[in-house]
Amino acid sequence: MSRVNRWLLPDGVKEVLPPEAARIESLRRTVVDLYQAWGYNLVMPPLIEYIDSLLIGTGDDLDLATFKVIDQKTGRTMGIRADITPQVARIDAHSIACDGINRLCYSNTVLHTSAANPLASRSPLQVGAELYGHAGIDSDLEVISLMIETLISVGIKHPITLDLGHVGIYRGLIEAIGVADDDEKELFNLLQSKAVADIDQLIAAMDLTDEAKIILSQLPRLYGETTVLPKAEEIFGNVSAQVSAAIRYLRELAEAVKARFPQVTLYIDLAELRGYEYHTGVVFAALTPAFGQAIANGGRYDDIGSVFGRARPATGFSADLKVLSELSEVPIKQADAILMPIEAELTPTQRQSLWEMQSQLRQQGECVLAQLSDSPVPANCARRLVWQDSVWTLVATP
Repeated sequence: MSRVNRWLLPDGVKEVLPPEAARIESLRRTVVDLYQAWGYNLVMPPLIEYIDSLLIGTGDDLDLATFKVIDQKTGRTMGIRADITPQVARIDAHSIACDGINRLCYSNTVLHTSAANPLASRSPLQVGAELYGHAGIDSDLEVISLMIETLISVGIKHPITLDLGHVGIYRGLIEAIGVADDDEKELFNLLQSKAVADIDQLIAAMDLTDEAKIILSQLPRLYGETTVLPKAEEIFGNVSAQVSAAIRYLRELAEAVKARFPQVTLYIDLAELRGYEYHTGVVFAALTPAFGQAIANGGRYDDIGSVFGRARPATGFSADLKVLSELSEVPIKQADAILMPIEAELTPTQRQSLWEMQSQLRQQGECVLAQLSDSPVPANCARRLVWQDSVWTLVATP
């Protein structure tokens, strides 16, 4: 590598400079404080773990996104985390082993082998919250509410749309109708691309009754406002009890979210299967017109704890704080610094008094800059300390 491009960073990886770094750190503190105010305890999982622990039960997508390295001490394969959620599930299952409700939150960097989408970073600053030990609408409502409150707290004033779905509807239809495994895999892939014409063609070729084909073909067409839910109940109501229960659950959850956040637009998509390999119930994502991808997402994943030997109901969400910072309308606070004089020009008494004065000011949250010898005066100092009447006094910088 030539000297010219030694400083280049990998594609999708960037450094954060002042003042944006200060804004992100300020928002991180705001978010963590918010989570703790809701009763969520902060955890700090390790950056790297053995791969058989890090990826167990998570599916192929996370495996592909994870950087692998060899542990020089043991020869075992290790992974640099690409998602903190499985680590927190392991912590709940083994490190804490709480039998009741357990609320955990986190704020750490993750690393991806490739960007999740064209707008994404390969090194997101992932923040999120997970709730373990409760299976029901109350916990899903709490987590969704906290996700929306996260967006509000970081200063996102753009309109927010909440995309709601439930993987139990798809699973219930496939099981009740009896779709063959190969057909189901192809149908799943087509649903991800929303290719309705191709979906219709695939369903028409399946070995199913005409009634089953008509029912299944409605799934990718049921999206939009909450009015699609009564229609879904009418179409799928007699398919199975599992499907009917999932639709009712989604309707009740949507009504509860709308009551709390009337300013949020609800969008229902019954063919939304994000995280299908590990999600077991409701799935959700927050979107805004100012960004072309979801800015936060989550869902229920009751089965993931079973791979750690302790199955527990679980629901949670996560977001990239770097993305939230880009969308935030919270102004970046520029420090109004106080300038200290050059100590070499002071008497011993003045130096000692200055040391005590600047310590007090910093403890009060002030930014105090020491003027170094043979260096220009910093530009961001609106005030300075001067020796007047045998005491250090704050005055405006001329």
